[in-house]
Amino acid sequence: MKRETTQITAEQIAVQMDYCMKIHAMNAQMDHTPLAMVDTYGCQQNEADSERLRGYLSEMGYGFTDDEHKADLVLVNTCAIREHAEQRVLGNVGALTHTKRANPNQIICLCGCMAQEEHVAKKVRESYRQVDLLFGPHALWRFPELLWRFRATGKRVFEHTDEAGSIAEGIPVVRQGGVKAWVSIMYGCNNFCTYCIVPYVRGRERSRRPQVILEEIRGLVAEGYKDITLLGQNVNSYGKDLDEPMDFADLLKEAAGIPGDFLLRFMTSHPKDASQKLFETMASSEKIAPCFHLPFQAGSNRILKAMNRVYDRAGYLDKVRRLREQIPDVVITSDVIVGFPGETTEEFEETLSLIEEVRFDALFTFIYSPRVGTPAASMPDHMSREEKLRNFQRLVDRQDQISEEKHAAYIGKTVRCLVDGKDEKGLTARTPGNRLVRLTGEESLIGRFVDVAITGANKWSLFGEVGE
Repeated sequence: MKRETTQITAEQIAVQMDYCMKIHAMNAQMDHTPLAMVDTYGCQQNEADSERLRGYLSEMGYGFTDDEHKADLVLVNTCAIREHAEQRVLGNVGALTHTKRANPNQIICLCGCMAQEEHVAKKVRESYRQVDLLFGPHALWRFPELLWRFRATGKRVFEHTDEAGSIAEGIPVVRQGGVKAWVSIMYGCNNFCTYCIVPYVRGRERSRRPQVILEEIRGLVAEGYKDITLLGQNVNSYGKDLDEPMDFADLLKEAAGIPGDFLLRFMTSHPKDASQKLFETMASSEKIAPCFHLPFQAGSNRILKAMNRVYDRAGYLDKVRRLREQIPDVVITSDVIVGFPGETTEEFEETLSLIEEVRFDALFTFIYSPRVGTPAASMPDHMSREEKLRNFQRLVDRQDQISEEKHAAYIGKTVRCLVDGKDEKGLTARTPGNRLVRLTGEESLIGRFVDVAITGANKWSLFGEVGE
């Protein structure tokens, strides 16, 4: 893999915008406004990527739909982090044979992390003939050019070059909703955890310039966004590759100094880089949400070493302790993998005991999924699938109890929350610590910070009433 990060120039983006105009002219000849469906899987970084893809599509003259049967173009933005996600994507792409049969002119595009994997690209090329265009994260900035190539020739286009990655500024963005926004501050990852495919598909760490990030945040605040999440595979290592280094704590402090009524969040963090300076910066501003997603993955030192996590149990617990010293009411969430190759029952018990000790507000729990090309995929594994499932259920059950107990402690309190939307059950809001609150009220509350009296709770959410 090439290791040099490339900076995409304004001239190169201008060329892509020219391709957008060419496609716009083609679309203008149609007897209807063509519709695009963008189907996104995986992490918030994929969501942010999809916003840029929608930006390009809008410039090309596409409207948007959530119905694949009405779409003239279907773009599937994929995730490669777990096998289940990959199978789900391929199943849904396979089902698009029916929509393409009904509309032979429908264009089907597959992009994102899965598309960057050689074995997936080969499988799609050979077995999913309905896919017209495939490209990985490195080629996202060239989407207009690639789509133009297909539309001009009618020949399938596959672009998944292996590279360290690039940074492209100036791509148009179409965001969904007007309350929450994602801001990518960096791309890629240098950690190479043995179970993870991300460094292979998203390339090396590369940081956006702080002035560009801060200007984007200022623009979002001016547009009325209230909940802004800074994104990176490991935000704590932000800035190490800049000519004039600025660490993540400094960037966060600068962002919190922007005038306006909004909250800053960030994800995700690697424990090895979570610093005392960052904890103190978080505690210094009410605009920085008191929540921290700090993946620990396993409670056993041997398993952590096999995962190449570069910290141990004691070090992780020390960081949790110091974080809570700075922010006593901080909401801490985490990721954990059950059944990593070679994990014993005793080592799983160490994971359970860590959960008991920390008492996370919530966990994202996964049974280990081998990814082609990662070191862990070839490690010996003697634990049966049935035992892994039993351990997984024990972990989920215990965390559900802890979450319910944590949520019950909110009852009787009044919390300032951001009303961020609605669903079939009513309005939804978020506490500063990102706990879901369900409440009744007028839709005019959406996008506002309100005081909410918490009246009930379960393991998934809180229930409340808006104060007078």
